[in-house]
Amino acid sequence: MAAEASAWAEVLAAVLAGRTLPQALAGATMPANRGGVMDTAYGALRFRGELEGVLSQLLRQPLKDQRLHALLLGALYRLSHTDTPAYAVVNEAVEAAGPKWARGLVNGVLRTFLRTPAAILKGARVNEEGRWNFPAWWVEKLRATYPQEWQDMLAVSQEHPPLTLRVNRRKTTPSAYQEELAAAGLAATPTGPWALTLAQPVPVAKLPGFTEGRVSVQDAGAQWAALALDLADGQRVLDACAAPGGKTGHILECADVDLLALDADPARLERVRENLVRLQISARLQAADAAVPAAWWDGQPFDRILADVPCSASGVVRRHPDIKWQRRPSDLATFTHTQKKILAALWQTLAPGGKLLYATCSVFPEENQNQIQAFRKTHADARLLPLPAALGDGRLLPERRRDGFFYALLEKTA
Repeated sequence: MAAEASAWAEVLAAVLAGRTLPQALAGATMPANRGGVMDTAYGALRFRGELEGVLSQLLRQPLKDQRLHALLLGALYRLSHTDTPAYAVVNEAVEAAGPKWARGLVNGVLRTFLRTPAAILKGARVNEEGRWNFPAWWVEKLRATYPQEWQDMLAVSQEHPPLTLRVNRRKTTPSAYQEELAAAGLAATPTGPWALTLAQPVPVAKLPGFTEGRVSVQDAGAQWAALALDLADGQRVLDACAAPGGKTGHILECADVDLLALDADPARLERVRENLVRLQISARLQAADAAVPAAWWDGQPFDRILADVPCSASGVVRRHPDIKWQRRPSDLATFTHTQKKILAALWQTLAPGGKLLYATCSVFPEENQNQIQAFRKTHADARLLPLPAALGDGRLLPERRRDGFFYALLEKTA
């Protein structure tokens, strides 16, 4: 059992040191129960603010040993947010602690917590980070930007994300696939024109026809990208910043287009290729920086461009809970600068009368509506078009059945 605790300590320590959670998981020594380690790592990061508040009450001074700190975060998550028997959590964590002094410390901290857990948790929630499990600057930013919605946004971001499927319109229909799911004992609810959200997440291997490409995993909010592009057969389309390829596949499911999928990371571009192989469709793939058209553009203008630009990912933090602890306020300036460069570069490659869909998975205005407003001030040929009614003004705030996104559709008038 100690192998599991050692693994979650290794993963969380790597994240605390600055690695992303996927990187930390990929580099860790995993036991047979990989799922248990992943649940603990994700959960401890979702509730890190609260758990750090617990530790501050139980330790005389902060731990210098980052692995031990991480081990305790994982153990406290299991004790406070799962139904794992307390004795099993304590024994496993103590065994994984290492030297005798460390085993004694871990045992003492966890057993002290178990004496009065409700009171200690209450004490951990007295400040913003402990109550909301987000950095204080993030809480304040959302409070100022969304005075009516900020609490709901923070609360939903602490929940497990839903598993939403995109039905491949070339192979079946949402209603027909919903019946297939029911026959397999899987309940699902429509959450978009081609979206079905499962009542309970399951491994993709249990999804009927997944291997054959009849369905893909994609958030309901993300599915609006291809639907908002106004696609038609025969168009020349660019999917900039395409990895991991969910939107690429959806574009090709929607219309027979000549598609170029770009991504600056060759390794991530391989994931696009794998997705297209499973869907049994094809596109031209190229590893290149979307902000430097001279390196990849052949001079032939595009009819449609999807600019799913790099961003803070502030709308999808329940899927990536490490992000909220690794982002800094200063990072937003870096992202907005990159977005501005990409948007201006891609605009050069758009045909007159063509349409560009700007997309982020952010909820911060400087990456979204402010970016579009600034762009339009310097590009007189950019006309803002209405989006599908379900998208309203383009801001999709995080909620129980979808993540947070922003969309803006621009037409080149000359």
